[in-house]
Amino acid sequence: MAGKTNPIPSVWARQQAEPDQPALSQAAIVREAIVMLDAEGVEALSMRKLGTRLKTAATSLYRHVATKDELMELAMDEIFAEVTVPDASGTGWRAAAGDASRSFRATALRHPWLASVVGQAGLAYMGPNLTSFTERLAAVFAAAGFPEPSRAIDTLLSYVIGMSTTEAAWLTTVARSGQTEAEFVARLMPAGSTDLDPAGIRQDKFEYGLEVVLDGLEGRIPR
Repeated sequence: MAGKTNPIPSVWARQQAEPDQPALSQAAIVREAIVMLDAEGVEALSMRKLGTRLKTAATSLYRHVATKDELMELAMDEIFAEVTVPDASGTGWRAAAGDASRSFRATALRHPWLASVVGQAGLAYMGPNLTSFTERLAAVFAAAGFPEPSRAIDTLLSYVIGMSTTEAAWLTTVARSGQTEAEFVARLMPAGSTDLDPAGIRQDKFEYGLEVVLDGLEGRIPR
């Protein structure tokens, strides 16, 4: 209707313009944004600061990315190219789902901002890499006989995202202390506590919870 606006809620729902500045492409902007996100976190990212790093005005960035929210969607999708989902035909659905979960966790810990952003944004608007990830995971669960693979995916990812968000926040706190994780934990423990392996403890906790989730999902496969 005349007079009505039709706001575009996602970068994936908006037609992309051809880049008019080859040296300042959308891909280059997203790559630099990821570097900033990894180093400083979501709150520190701004179009002005990003423009400064790219030696251009923030207004030039808006030719390629309309908003910071769009930039976050693009960065999140770029990172999902790092997450692997094995083919279940050789290993079975449980091993494939477990390896995909471990790959997601490892990726989220390399990029500490990722898990919380995925948790907040959800999967309403998915770029090509995130779409590929969910489709491959759906194929794993469908091959296993789950009547509604999407519910199995939701359950598994809720666990993995929750654990990864907690771990990433913890590791960010450790990094800001200037200490190693072992040193940071030792400072919090009673005197005499030595030979700590906090990374191993985190891994064990994740693996235990993952097995519990997979046990529960396995019970949902029709017999």
